[in-house]
Amino acid sequence: MHFDIKAIATITMVLFAVIDVIGSLPVIVDLRSKVGPIHPLRVTLVSGAIMIVFLFLGNSILELIGIDIESFAIAGAFILFLLAVEMILGIRFSKEENPRTAAIVPIAFPMIAGAGTLTTLLSLRAEYRHVENIIVAILINLFFVYVVLRNVYRLEKLLGPGGIAVLRKVFGVILLALAVKLFKTNT
Repeated sequence: MHFDIKAIATITMVLFAVIDVIGSLPVIVDLRSKVGPIHPLRVTLVSGAIMIVFLFLGNSILELIGIDIESFAIAGAFILFLLAVEMILGIRFSKEENPRTAAIVPIAFPMIAGAGTLTTLLSLRAEYRHVENIIVAILINLFFVYVVLRNVYRLEKLLGPGGIAVLRKVFGVILLALAVKLFKTNT
């Protein structure tokens, strides 16, 4: 095992920006008012399982359907670009689904472990040799997801609408830079 603190910190920040649990606070609060209690531990565990399974099996799935990692990374760069534009400009490219259960759909998937997160995981796997650093970063992010879900209303009151908007835009710029880097690296 080779733990690299710098790599873990970088991967953690990238995943934090992609998952954007803070930026999702308004959506989570809205879902909670519509469907009732959200189970933070269940959401966290399901999200983590999806991410870790895809981290290990994502390449095999791509090989099975004949897509190379570079093409997937470029496609991921486009997805991250669109997510960043959504975060920065407030433009919505995706449609919100009407949830039947807020614990799994849409919070665990696709909000936390969605297309952007899964694409990012495969791209990170291609960029970083030591998968244990990615797993540690996933676990750190899952801890943040759990804490945020556990304290949704407190965080909303603490940050206020302006604070949430600023965080969303800052992480949008980080995502935009990552999208450009992924595109440049894989073309």
